[in-house]
Amino acid sequence: MASTLMNSEADSESFSRQTSTKDADGIRLQKVLAAAGLGSRRACEELIAAGRVTVNGVRVDEMGMRVDPLTAVIHVDGARVNVRSDLVYLALNKPRGVLSAMSDSRGRQTVGDLVADRPERLFHVGRLDADSEGLLLLTNDGELAHHLMHPAFGVSKTYLATVPGPVSRQVGRQLLAGVVLEDGPVTVDRFRVVQTQEDRSIVEVVLHEGRNHIVRRLLAAVGHPVERLVRTEIGPVRLGGMRAGTLRDLSRSELAALHGLLDKTT
Repeated sequence: MASTLMNSEADSESFSRQTSTKDADGIRLQKVLAAAGLGSRRACEELIAAGRVTVNGVRVDEMGMRVDPLTAVIHVDGARVNVRSDLVYLALNKPRGVLSAMSDSRGRQTVGDLVADRPERLFHVGRLDADSEGLLLLTNDGELAHHLMHPAFGVSKTYLATVPGPVSRQVGRQLLAGVVLEDGPVTVDRFRVVQTQEDRSIVEVVLHEGRNHIVRRLLAAVGHPVERLVRTEIGPVRLGGMRAGTLRDLSRSELAALHGLLDKTT
């Protein structure tokens, strides 16, 4: 009897939590999922029926739930789904010579110029100095941008640097052990020599630091000043074959991976 009572109470609590996620003035869950690109409404109904969808942390397996896309946190198979049509997430291959700013009082070319035809008010996540190039994220999602830039979340960034001369194994060991700069010690997460030519090398540096010019200062400190610097990855997002100056939307899997990366640290 006690066991039956406990099960009844648990079922009641689960039902209460599930119904608390319903919004009578919202939109049907399957319609929201379909609009987010999860498939047809019928396919989304099957996802719900299979128990693969959670709303605000509660598993949903019944039809008829309505949600507010502006506030609901929805996961499918554990991956966060962006259901807000007003939020955009873009990857940009920033060319060399372009400032990581949305405008410049001196009339220099900025990232803002590259997205001037976009209707949204975008801002860049982090920065690359004018002489550096490669992957930069742009969004109008202030919360995600804050988390990606905050040092506490430790989102890794990957760079390819062209430096003079051959690079010895000792340099890699030194970087992995840590180098003391004028504003404190720095340790890279990974380091490898990608290519060696007669008078220069290409090296890959992975770190989660966000201090100004950190890669340039770090490599200069070990005797290999940077000639060219390209950021190729931010967390799970990769530059790939994007041409300089071009934009693309982040894929659903990339965005889910970014959210998942941040969820692990909260």
